[in-house]
Amino acid sequence: MSPDPAIRSAYLAWIAVCLIWGTTYLGIRVALETIPPGLVGGIRYAIAGVVLAAILRVRGERLPARAHWGGLTLLGFLMIGLGNGGVIWAEQWVPSGIAAVVVASGPFWMAAIESLAPDGERFGRRVLLGLLIGFAGIIALVWPDLTAGGEVGRQFAVGLVALQVACVGWALGSSYSKRHAREENALGAAALQMLFGGLLMLAFASVRGEWADLAFTRRSLAAEVYLIVFGSLVGYTAYVYALKHLPVSTVSMYAYVNPVIAVSLGALLLGEPFGWRVVIASAMVLAGIAVVRMGPGAQGSSLRAGLVLRSKA
Repeated sequence: MSPDPAIRSAYLAWIAVCLIWGTTYLGIRVALETIPPGLVGGIRYAIAGVVLAAILRVRGERLPARAHWGGLTLLGFLMIGLGNGGVIWAEQWVPSGIAAVVVASGPFWMAAIESLAPDGERFGRRVLLGLLIGFAGIIALVWPDLTAGGEVGRQFAVGLVALQVACVGWALGSSYSKRHAREENALGAAALQMLFGGLLMLAFASVRGEWADLAFTRRSLAAEVYLIVFGSLVGYTAYVYALKHLPVSTVSMYAYVNPVIAVSLGALLLGEPFGWRVVIASAMVLAGIAVVRMGPGAQGSSLRAGLVLRSKA
């Protein structure tokens, strides 16, 4: 019996998510060559949100009612403003491949935040072991640059802090979405979430006076357009389609593929560091995530959901 065409298409969509979101870290790094960080994210998500909302309206689909806008604005702030904004800010100084590996540690923060919630799930030994393995890998990955000293070392440290802020933002947004989000139209909710998050980032960029420093080259403009069209519109649509037809545990596997692609592209196209230390440290981080995701019962399911919610790099 031939496989269901919808399932076959869903796997193709999942492959697209793995490939596209693995390249967005490189796209961010290139866009930052001439576009200030607040505008990289603000322009990307505001335009993507408007375009996706317009497409849905043309297709006759409804957008979330105003009663949901407050929650979507909060999610836009946490998951777009802090989550993706932290990644963009960090990539001013942190290589794109290393940023992707550090961001992959998001489920660790999800586990910590879930354990603090009144109805959350407490750490088990397996989860604690995964956290220790993963954070040991992160330390091995970043230690040489972190201890470099001087302005380079300080900027790298600021970038690492920004990446942790990004992870916390995503984890908080995931926890809030799990408990409070009730919007049935996932694409409609995503459109307004991107729009509100993009507008917040544009406001941040305006306060910082970034418009005066805005400039485009062919490379940076192409990177920004790529982030809008493929990173946000195509990537997220493929992600929602895959999630509709495939198990959560299958879709969440993209988070293991993204860092591999990001590290490889950063090394090949931008000359970013690549060696046995990067390979082994990255493998430790991904192994830690795997151990955390194998947590028993409801906890494992919750952490897998948190991993899947980490999207749209």
